[in-house]
Amino acid sequence: MLTDEAVLTEFRDAGALLEGHFVLSSGNHSTAYLQCARVLMDAKRAERLCAALAGKIRAAGLADGIDLVVSPAMGGVVVGYEMGRQLGLPAIFFERVDGVFALRRGFRIEPGQRCIMVEDVVTTGLSSRECIEAAEAAGGTVVAAASLVDRSGGRAKLPVPFVPLIRLDIPIFPPDQIPASVKGIPAVKPGSRGLKV
Repeated sequence: MLTDEAVLTEFRDAGALLEGHFVLSSGNHSTAYLQCARVLMDAKRAERLCAALAGKIRAAGLADGIDLVVSPAMGGVVVGYEMGRQLGLPAIFFERVDGVFALRRGFRIEPGQRCIMVEDVVTTGLSSRECIEAAEAAGGTVVAAASLVDRSGGRAKLPVPFVPLIRLDIPIFPPDQIPASVKGIPAVKPGSRGLKV
């Protein structure tokens, strides 16, 4: 089991813990950004982090009876695949089609398949909730959710038990409540939803 400090060290060593002014995929702003793609580009690092997350899922008693790992593209693709490997399960991902999560590439969920939804980072929980809803609409039963990072400090609300590898409380600001100290820093949009800044 990795300690929180060991997890943060993995992010720092990968250059994945960024500081500045960021526009998140939710449209909110933050002074810190976790670029999980930088962590997951190293297969050994991804393996270590996902093995630790799989251990937490097992310890919470949530791994039994799961049939399938589902994740939202883009951020969840690599972590979903590696979590499937760690849990010995197939892994599929949902992609946005006209802004709505859908299965493509021949992926399908058999009626009643028990799923765990896996993400890289949960901030507001919106993408996670949308992925869970899409999996259930496709016939699955989502029984748990997991992520490498919960940056909401535990405030993100999901409709199923949620297990993050690490929980951080990184402040986020709605666009109309950005502190003056942050407004003067040029905003960078590193997320994947293609929002206009």
